[in-house]
Amino acid sequence: MNLFFELTIIVGVAAVISVIMRLLRQPLIIGYIFTGLLIGPFVWNILQSVEVFSLFSEIGIAILLFTVGLNLNPRVIKEFGRVSLVTGIGQVLITSVVGYAICIALGFDPATSFYLGVALAFSSTIIILKLISDKGDLEKLYAKISIGFLLVQDFIVILLLFFIPLFSRDTADFRAIAPLIGMGLGLFAAIIIITRYILPRIAAFLSSSLELLFLFAVAWGFGIASLFKGAGFSLESGALIAGVALSTLGFRHEVSARMMPLRDFFIVLFFVMLGAQMHLGELIPLASAALLLSAFVLIGNPIILMAIMGMFGYRKRTSLQTGFTVAQISEFSLIFVAMGVAYQHIGIQALSLITLVGLITIFGSSYLVTYSDAIYRLLEPYLGIFERKNAKETQVQAHPYQAILFGCNRIGTDFLNAFRVMGKDFLVIDHNPEIITQLQSKHANHTYGDASNLDFLSELDYSALDIAVSTIPDDQTNQLINRMIRARKPEAIFICIAHQIDHALSDYEQGVDYVIMPHFLGGHYAAQLVIDLDGRRSEYENLKNDHIRQLNFRINEGHEHPVNG
Repeated sequence: MNLFFELTIIVGVAAVISVIMRLLRQPLIIGYIFTGLLIGPFVWNILQSVEVFSLFSEIGIAILLFTVGLNLNPRVIKEFGRVSLVTGIGQVLITSVVGYAICIALGFDPATSFYLGVALAFSSTIIILKLISDKGDLEKLYAKISIGFLLVQDFIVILLLFFIPLFSRDTADFRAIAPLIGMGLGLFAAIIIITRYILPRIAAFLSSSLELLFLFAVAWGFGIASLFKGAGFSLESGALIAGVALSTLGFRHEVSARMMPLRDFFIVLFFVMLGAQMHLGELIPLASAALLLSAFVLIGNPIILMAIMGMFGYRKRTSLQTGFTVAQISEFSLIFVAMGVAYQHIGIQALSLITLVGLITIFGSSYLVTYSDAIYRLLEPYLGIFERKNAKETQVQAHPYQAILFGCNRIGTDFLNAFRVMGKDFLVIDHNPEIITQLQSKHANHTYGDASNLDFLSELDYSALDIAVSTIPDDQTNQLINRMIRARKPEAIFICIAHQIDHALSDYEQGVDYVIMPHFLGGHYAAQLVIDLDGRRSEYENLKNDHIRQLNFRINEGHEHPVNG
């Protein structure tokens, strides 16, 4: 079968099944694994180019871990405090130990029990963030704590991915692996030096072109991953470290947004391959073990987390909702077990088992998180054991902005000053590195980002928004911003720019509150001045002097009047 035709069929089947998963309000990852089952050798046997699709899935893993690393800024964990660190480490340790004991009791050998026990401890950051975001709970206390300990889990994954290859050698003698550890530390130190002292100096140049920035990010991620792979470590550890290295730079949000479509496509093929490797003949004998381990994840993991949070003095509602966020295993769990199979530590049967557990727990936890409020009302009388007397909670304070300015160009500067005069707590968004540098020197709240990117817009907090202004002369971008604001804060005012009449009318039809047409507005303003001043020369003199001061200010800011209309 032609490779392109084979890829077309696989993607088409994945799309159809994903539609079904969407209708069932389930994460699409389940649909991808089911696709693999269907196109694999045990049903339709469509997948023939195994080597090519294995390469595609490897690329998907590398990009996934790279984008996760971009959001693993080590400074972020400080925001969530001691509870995230203790719950993250405590839950991983307890779940791993109990999971190991269950697997031993089920008759698995120690190595397989170790991999399975650890795999049961990790929860999916991507799935949980999506479920919490869909509920609109991102600013609630349980969501903040969940994000915190999920980050802790991700750091633990980094360590595991780093050290597993070391113990895959013929000997685990420290003298044999010490040089390799030294090489890894050396590589890591070199990367830190580059990202701290070299990349910030060329960041403005890289950011000047979104295509260049995207190409650099791909080259950096693949390059570091290949470097670690060649040095004897895992490809996964290199990709994660490559992302973490860029996580402190200003353009990380843009890189992450640009990488997402690439990540989403290749990761589909990874999970399709994962499903294709499942042996249907083994699933029936594994069903009882899968159900027992799934019950432990769906019920045991929340109980473990609720007990830890109860010790910290959190109320039972917060503890339950936080506990539900660990009631599934992660995509990293599947990757971790797949690594064990690749290094021949365990058999393929373990991968089939953990994949089946993943399907069950992801399916079940989606409903637990989505309907956590209703479940709490049902279980509330029985949850007193998880709450201390006189329990107190400190709510996490978000920092939403009252005003947002998209684009701080010639016109944007006037709005920036207006927000200051009004005393608004404002945020400026721009993707011009020179403007970002100017905003830094002015100590204005700012972030680097592309307002035409839906993923970037969805990350902003609109809860306190009074007014948003876009000086971006693109009607599609402005209408995208308007739809996002209307969905999150309908009463907020949105003003944008248009240079064509039909664009302005289209913006109004979409619900924009006011559209600025600079040249028409300028003529209207000038005509109104003639009426107001009524030939008084002294007033014109004052107006001229004020205009000269404004023009000199514009020159100092590097502004220039456009030549064409």
